This record gives sequence, structure tokens and C-alpha cells, in this order.
Amino acid sequence: MWRHIASNALSLFVVILIVLGGVVAWAQAQYRGEGPLQAAICLRVAPGATMRSISADLEARNAITSGTLFRLGADYSDKSGQLKAGSFLVPERAAMDEIVDIVTRGGASSCGTEIVMRIGVTAAALQLRELDPASGRFEEKAAFVPGEDVPAAFAAAQNQADTRYRIALAEGATTYQIVSALQQADFLENDLDAFPQEGALAPDSYEVRRGSKLSELVTEMERRQAAILAEAWRERAPDLPISTPQEALILASIVEKETGLAEERRQVASVFVNRLNRGIRLQTDPTVIYGVTDGRGNLGRGLRQSELRRETPYNTYVIGGLPPTPIANPGRAAIEAALNPDETDFLYFVADGTGGHAFAVTLREHNANVAKWRAIEAERADN
Repeated sequence: MWRHIASNALSLFVVILIVLGGVVAWAQAQYRGEGPLQAAICLRVAPGATMRSISADLEARNAITSGTLFRLGADYSDKSGQLKAGSFLVPERAAMDEIVDIVTRGGASSCGTEIVMRIGVTAAALQLRELDPASGRFEEKAAFVPGEDVPAAFAAAQNQADTRYRIALAEGATTYQIVSALQQADFLENDLDAFPQEGALAPDSYEVRRGSKLSELVTEMERRQAAILAEAWRERAPDLPISTPQEALILASIVEKETGLAEERRQVASVFVNRLNRGIRLQTDPTVIYGVTDGRGNLGRGLRQSELRRETPYNTYVIGGLPPTPIANPGRAAIEAALNPDETDFLYFVADGTGGHAFAVTLREHNANVAKWRAIEAERADN
């Protein structure tokens, strides 16, 4: 009899083990398998949030099938106490274990609100953007120029702990323009006691945090530009009429200011290289303008004949060779073009009316191109 009871108990125990094993296998499949989310969402984890509140949010948005299972899986993997505040992009069909990893691994927010300061060659502006999870693209919500009244949306965004901040520098802006704009960014600590050198800041995108020191940001900009210049200098073409990386930076800044077309940069660089090789003055307006404005902004008008005749260190109609410093902060492409120009016989170029330039080998060809450009200008003025 006891043997019969023991046999039944053992059978029952085996059945229970099989059932438990099936439940565990099912739970693992649910936790690690494809989730029910139909489209990507932006999940905000507020400071002080818990796995319970996050799982409830995910359940309500149909991103997971079971909040309980989500929490158990987080507990089992020892991640329940590792929640990171921020806004995180949860992709469609994300598994529960993938979502747990997203909200606990840390790092910058991957979606939500972003404040961007864009510094260009004519102006600076602040832009408030939000990521649309469905398209994966940021959409502008508001924008304003530093110094104007701050829109309410910006004030609200700055009070959110997970708002991201970014600085976007355009190629060709001067150091004065860049630093002056950054000093107006109230999300940066203005601890800069001296302006960096002209040309030393890399046009790029920089992620910053609210309260970041401006001096540290400038140091990073200088580090990137120095690395770009050093790499391009190592790969430079032979027999260039420049002997130092600083001269390369000066030439690159002139190329940057003369054309915004990628396909023209190496041709423009070839003109200046050819002129330097032949001892011909560069005769480029952007250097004269820099001498007039001291790099503090745009001239806003054409150059006067008196300015073209005035002898200054930057008037390349009067002086020979390169000016003493860069005239802007050139990007990587302009630096590479200056150090690896096209091989041409061009000595001249002028605007062609399409946004590009007409290049010429002889003065006669150049004068013909200038006449065409003046005719286009006159026609536009009449219209």
C-alpha cells in the first residue's frame, strides 16, 4: 500500500515538474520572443520611475503582453534597480528582454525632445525638435534667434531632465561668430576667458549636457579640428606651395568661403595653388572682407574700390601669398581639397549664375566669363 502511495506521489511530482517546465519555457518564450508593438514608440522614463510604473505604461501602449512577466524577467536578470531616466526609442516588435535592456543600459536619450543651436555663416538660431518614432525623423516644434523672447515651449523643454542639447556648426563660420553665439546659450556655463584661434574649431555636431562648460566644448572643437588637419596633412599631395599645417588651414578657409559646392572645392583649390606656384596674387574677395569686418560678421554689401586698394594683411589684391591667419573655420572637405587639389591649369574663376563658377586658364577667357556673369546680374536686377 505504501509502495502504491509512493508511486502515485512520484508520478504526481513528475507531472508537476513537467508542468512547471512547460510554464517556464512558455514564460521565456514570451519574455524573449517578438512583442506585440505595431509601431515604434518613444518611452519616457522619469527620474524616480519604477519597473512597475514602466510596465504599466508599456502594457497600456500594447508594447508588452504581461507587465508581471516583464517585471519578473527584469528581477531575474538583476536589472530592476538599474532603470535610467531618459526618453528611449522602443522599436516595433521589440521583445520584453530587449526593452528591459533599452531602459537600463544608460547613455544618451535616443528619442524625445532635443534643443539644437545651429551656428551658420550668417546667423545663429535655436531649434526645438522632437523625434517622430514612426518616421525616425525629428520634427521642428519651435525656433528662435538668441536674444529674442524665449518661446514657452523652450522653457518647458528645459525643465525636462531628459531633454538633449546639441550644437551644430556650419562650415565657414568665423571663430567670433561661433563663440559669440555659444556665449548666448543659457544651457552652457560661460567660463571661456579667451577666444580660440581663427580656423581652429571643427564644423561638426556636438552633443552637450545642460550646464556643460563652454571651455570644455571649445577644447573638443579644437581637438577634432587638429585631428582632421593632421590626418589630411599626412595624406597631402607632393610639391604644394605650402610648408606648414597652419598654411594649409589658411588655404582651406579661403576655399571654404569661395564655394559651397562639393564638386568645385578641389578645382577652386587648384586655382589658388597654381597662383601661389607662379607668384600671382590670390585676389580673392573673402580675404578682403575678413580684413574689413575682422571676422565679426557679414559685410552686407559689396566691397568698395577703396577697400580693394587699401593695404591690409588680408587684402590679397595688394599683398602676395596667403593672409596671416585663416578667415573662417573650414570643414574637413575644404581641408582635404586644399591639400589634394585637382591638377589643372586654371588661374581664374567667376560666378556662372547657377551657384557654381566658370573656370579659365587665360585672362581673355576669364574676361569673357566675367562679361557673361555681369550680363546675368544686370538681367536679374531688371527683373
